[in-house]
Amino acid sequence: MIVDCSSPLHLKRRRLSTVDIMEAEAAKAKFAAVKEKFGRDLHVFETSVVSLSLPRASNDENTDDFYEFTPEDYYRLLPTKKEDKYLKTKKIREAEEAARRSRITKTAIRIHFPDNHTLEVVFNPSEKIQSLFDLLSRVLAQPEVPFYLYTTPPKKQIKDLSQDFYSAGLIPGAIVYFSYDMPKREDSEAFSSGPFLQEEVMALKGLDAVPEQVEPIQTSPEPVTTAAPPVQEPKAAGKKPVKPKWLKM
Repeated sequence: MIVDCSSPLHLKRRRLSTVDIMEAEAAKAKFAAVKEKFGRDLHVFETSVVSLSLPRASNDENTDDFYEFTPEDYYRLLPTKKEDKYLKTKKIREAEEAARRSRITKTAIRIHFPDNHTLEVVFNPSEKIQSLFDLLSRVLAQPEVPFYLYTTPPKKQIKDLSQDFYSAGLIPGAIVYFSYDMPKREDSEAFSSGPFLQEEVMALKGLDAVPEQVEPIQTSPEPVTTAAPPVQEPKAAGKKPVKPKWLKM
């Protein structure tokens, strides 16, 4: 086996140019500044064109009838609601629930806005939903306008802010929809068009796609081993054949 030690270094990914490195450093600086200001890692992205056919968060696009719980929804969710085959004591159920809860250490909440932008924030499942509303009040472009969040389907407004994310079923992640809590009037159209997030937060959009710098990894040459030829055992010296006594010539 011949090893060419003069071959170039192997890279996991493409070598980053100076511009890529500068963009990556600028992106890290923006994320760090936002985290320092709001106390959390925020990510902003725009929903892909494929998902434009999904229900939007604007109240003007779909009526409440669209979110009614249908028999089809019931039968689709029925298998997940079946009870265990065997009865369990309250102590066993509580122990199993505590074990399930301990395995979930974080929940990613995505807030979808009517302008097709999404804000992703990670919370601890034991935190109250009030912490999500408090954060939104700080990152919204118009925090003075009342708003509410809801889930679908069916359309259900999130009202109990004293619940934690685990008890509310918003684990290990969930998509909630944002809407201003305003009567439908002509002047409300200006609020529904956006932007909904502050300019500083919107500046994070697309920064997750910036590649991170990757150090080259040098591959060490494989040791060359030469297999020793098999050692043949010496054959025993040949013996002169002995004529049997019964054989008469």
